[in-house]
Amino acid sequence: MSAVPANGTWLGHPRGLATLFFTEMWERFSYYGMRALLLLYMTAAINAGGLGMSDEKGGAVYGLFTAAAYLANLPGGWVADRVLGQRKSVFWGGVLIAAGNFALALPAGMTTFYLGLLVICLGTGMLKTNCSTLVGALYQGDSGSRRDAAFSIYYVGINLGALSPLVVGTIGETVGYRWGFLVGGIGMVLGLIQYQLTGKWLGDAGVAPHPAAPRERKRAQRLLTGSLGALAVLVLLASVGVLPLNVVQLANVTGAAMIALAIAFFGNVLLFGKLTTAEKKSVAVIAIFFVCAAVFWAGYEQAGSTLNLFARDHTDRSFLGSWFASGQHPVSWYQIAQSVFVLTFAPVFAWIWISLGKRGRDPSAGAKFGLGLLQLGMSFLVMMVAAQTVLHTGHRVLPVWLIVTYLLQTTGELCLSPIGLSNVTKLAPARYGAQMMGTWFLGAAIGNLAAGLIGGEIGADLADMPAQFARMALVGGVSGFIMLALARPVRAWMGATR
Repeated sequence: MSAVPANGTWLGHPRGLATLFFTEMWERFSYYGMRALLLLYMTAAINAGGLGMSDEKGGAVYGLFTAAAYLANLPGGWVADRVLGQRKSVFWGGVLIAAGNFALALPAGMTTFYLGLLVICLGTGMLKTNCSTLVGALYQGDSGSRRDAAFSIYYVGINLGALSPLVVGTIGETVGYRWGFLVGGIGMVLGLIQYQLTGKWLGDAGVAPHPAAPRERKRAQRLLTGSLGALAVLVLLASVGVLPLNVVQLANVTGAAMIALAIAFFGNVLLFGKLTTAEKKSVAVIAIFFVCAAVFWAGYEQAGSTLNLFARDHTDRSFLGSWFASGQHPVSWYQIAQSVFVLTFAPVFAWIWISLGKRGRDPSAGAKFGLGLLQLGMSFLVMMVAAQTVLHTGHRVLPVWLIVTYLLQTTGELCLSPIGLSNVTKLAPARYGAQMMGTWFLGAAIGNLAAGLIGGEIGADLADMPAQFARMALVGGVSGFIMLALARPVRAWMGATR
């Protein structure tokens, strides 16, 4: 039986691609809209509708949440493979995301707030990775170029959804934060409705989990039940105060644990994985890319933390301010900048790499990583000057400083992210393929956690802000130059893989 109905196309592709395109678009609508409001909501005064947290605590919660959303992709993929199948995992993941947003919208206490974030993380892990897997399942037996074109279309859906701060953020900052979370949840419900109504176009792709012996499947179900039970007990103990919860300490411990896990994993694979010399070199390259990715995301993901707070406290938002009672446009509007730039420049970068490749001058993967990190460093040099201007003049700065910062970070992302993802899949030894892809998510998780922690620290003292941005510029710049210096040996270690 064919996995996908043969009749019906959408933009020249199977109509099932439209089902997944809009499902992912609405999931990103929910996620990025909620993310744009999250730190603003946590650090706003209670009488202003917020939670009254300090920037440090709010940054730690933000970092833990975004890191957990990435890490949850690993168990989310396992649940689909062993228990539910991709189709059911996507649906129930969306249900959890909607429920989590509705929990954030409730006028309840901190327990409900944290529980809402946890449920969103679990739902994101179940939906995001499996929705991408289903896209691949639609193209079994097709050429690689057609599959690549499908994922390019799918990527557009992701970035269209990420424009949601214009809607969710505006409602959250003008009507009330809880109303913004409610709209995010409604968006996910709309995505689920269209997923169910158009699911027939997916055929039987992802309907069943991977074939396994009955004993293995029962063992997986017991493990899932036991894990959920243990998680429920931990949540209950924390909610009644039996398990003290210091969020800042938890964030620091979690970061250290993830770094230790990465070191142990790569060390174990290299020393005891019974790899050939060529495979060891490939794994070493993946480890280098992992470190670069963690550094890059630690800077890039400050869009929702450090730069969000800078927009709130130090940016002149009087443009179109007459439209709003506060006299300023919403802070969350700046959160769409990266997606707008991705939609604008992704085709340009694809054309550049193809054109250079035809001339035999396409930079190596290592060189592209170096260029991406250099642009990250340059973006924080821009912020350093912006912070110095605020400090010396005592006035807010124009939005152009943030916009240029986001532009440099996005062009850096286009040099690093798709190249890293592609090369991890090509370099990974066959028996470690899924685990190596997991390290890419782990690197993103470490970067997201660091971005939250850094965001909670910067801005506590305006006098220190330029120096703090300068240090981040130094980290990005030095990392970039090191990667450029290593580009030639890294290319040699990659062997025939380019």
